[in-house]
Amino acid sequence: MTTAKPWYLSRTIWASIVAVLSGGAGFLGIPIGGAENAALTEAVLQAVTAVAGLVAILGRLSAKDRIG
Repeated sequence: MTTAKPWYLSRTIWASIVAVLSGGAGFLGIPIGGAENAALTEAVLQAVTAVAGLVAILGRLSAKDRIG
């Protein structure tokens, strides 16, 4: 591994977050049996990627300096 990526693009991080949230939801009595953790992780990762793309576009549009 020679390159780094932001933490929010890591499948391992999102799978861990989903596992913690689903475990916590089960502990609190919230039914989540219909959602498969892998599918939920993939959906969350896609949403995060889409939001990151929008933030990048908005950041570029609002930037004061040119890209050199």
